[in-house]
Amino acid sequence: MWKSLSRTVLNGESLIKTACNADLLLGNQTKRLLTAQNFGGRVTVAMITGDGVGPELMSGVKKVFTSAGVPVDFEEIETNHKQNTEETCFEAITAIRRNGVAIKGNIETKLDLLEADQKSPNVHIRTLLDLFANVIKVKSIPALPTRHNNIDIRIIRENTEGEYTHLEHESIPGVVETYKIITAKKSMRIARFAFEYARRNRRKKVTAIHKANIMKLADGLFLKCCREVADEFPDIEFDSMIVDNTAMQLVSNPEQFDVMLLPNLYGNIVGNICCGLVGGAGMVGGANIGDKYRVFETATRNTGKGIAGMNIANPSAMLFASTLMLKYVG
Repeated sequence: MWKSLSRTVLNGESLIKTACNADLLLGNQTKRLLTAQNFGGRVTVAMITGDGVGPELMSGVKKVFTSAGVPVDFEEIETNHKQNTEETCFEAITAIRRNGVAIKGNIETKLDLLEADQKSPNVHIRTLLDLFANVIKVKSIPALPTRHNNIDIRIIRENTEGEYTHLEHESIPGVVETYKIITAKKSMRIARFAFEYARRNRRKKVTAIHKANIMKLADGLFLKCCREVADEFPDIEFDSMIVDNTAMQLVSNPEQFDVMLLPNLYGNIVGNICCGLVGGAGMVGGANIGDKYRVFETATRNTGKGIAGMNIANPSAMLFASTLMLKYVG
């Protein structure tokens, strides 16, 4: 697992020192309860190992933390797939609620076990715990040359509605209807989160990504809420961009973007594009943030099932996620 790129680019202890100087992920209310001083100098964090390469990546995190003397203890939770999502996620959700913070591998969505109206385990965890903001830090790594070497983007994605509400049905044989849910309440919440994040981390611009030219009501509402919140932050530049143009702009001129604010599905797609720009799925960490809980994971939510057990999985993304977690718990 600690092959080529990981050996030369990312030394575990130096990675922790570097990423701990990264952006604040907020959290005054919960953070006060999670400081090491309240736990005799140590913090307990839930570790959801996930599927595929997840257990391997978590093993790498534990080795680095032990080597660096990090005062964190892990409550490890393995994924045991059951016949329904609630049973599959029960232990993981209980551990997250108990500890307030977790590091998580991706849990495989087993379509053969899910009924049509059941959410995938990862979506179930995010929605049940109201982890409404997904934050991804996309930054070029000097030792890893890519086509664009000056990227420094923050992706802020609404994490709980949109196309991920699992509201779909077959109205007549051969015709399926899927509902995309956009609400003013959640759009305002994620927009305010994005602008507060930008101000707190001295970012200069927020760009809202949408498809309001086609989905005039749904994406139109999202864009309207973003504009209303932008008026409250005159010190931060605001603009908007249609999602298909965004994809082209990212691969041709990504340096123009600072903070990107997106509804759920667009955030997933754009986030993956951005990860590819700086080296791929194994190079970017992220966080799922709510008012009460934080879950840190890799930016691209894939299990890596095809390379599990081959000792070639890049641990860097999970190490970056773990250092964001350390920044949060103090």
